[in-house]
Amino acid sequence: MKKLIIITLCFLSTHAFSQSLTALQYSIGFGTGDLGSYISKPSFRGVAIDFRKLVTPSIGVGFELGWHVFYEGQSGETYTRGNLTYSGNQYRYNNQFPALFAADYYLKPGEKINPFAGLGLGVMYSLRDTDMNQYRLTQEAWNFTLRPEIGVLIEANASTSLMISGKYYHGFEAGELPTQSYFALNFGLVFKK
Repeated sequence: MKKLIIITLCFLSTHAFSQSLTALQYSIGFGTGDLGSYISKPSFRGVAIDFRKLVTPSIGVGFELGWHVFYEGQSGETYTRGNLTYSGNQYRYNNQFPALFAADYYLKPGEKINPFAGLGLGVMYSLRDTDMNQYRLTQEAWNFTLRPEIGVLIEANASTSLMISGKYYHGFEAGELPTQSYFALNFGLVFKK
C-alpha cells in the first residue's frame, strides 16, 4: 500500500504531461445490501468532486471526495439494538462520505466522445441515524472501500466536457455497521486545465 501511495504521489508531481481534469458531479444513489434493506428509496442528494492528473493522455491518477445522503420515513416500525426494542414512526438517514485515491484509463483521448474506466480505493465514513420520537439511535463506521467506475466524457469545448458515469461503492464491514454498498449514477462537468 505504501508503494502505491508513493508511486501515485510521484505521478502527481511530474511535469512531463501537465494536463489535469476536475469533475463536479450530481449523484443519484441506489442502496444495495444492508444499506438497500435499511433505506429502499433512491437518494437524489449526492455530490462528488474528482481530480485527475493525466500522467499520459490515457491514464489519470488523483482523488475523489463525495457525500451521499439516503433518507426514508417509515410508519409503525420496530427497531432493535442490543437488548432494547423501540416502536413507532421512524426517520432513517444514512450519510456516506467516500474519500478515495483513484485512477482512470481513457480509451479514446483527444476524441469528442471518450469512454473511460476507473478504480478507487480508500475509506468511506458511514453515519446512520434512526429518529423515533425524541430518540436518535446513531451508528457509524470507517469502511475500507473499493469503487469501480465506468463512464464517458463528451467534449463541449476545448476546456469543458460533460460526464456521465456509474460508480459502485463497496465499503467493507467495520465499526458498528455491516458492509455498506451502493450504486451511484453521476452527471457532471469536467474542467480541463
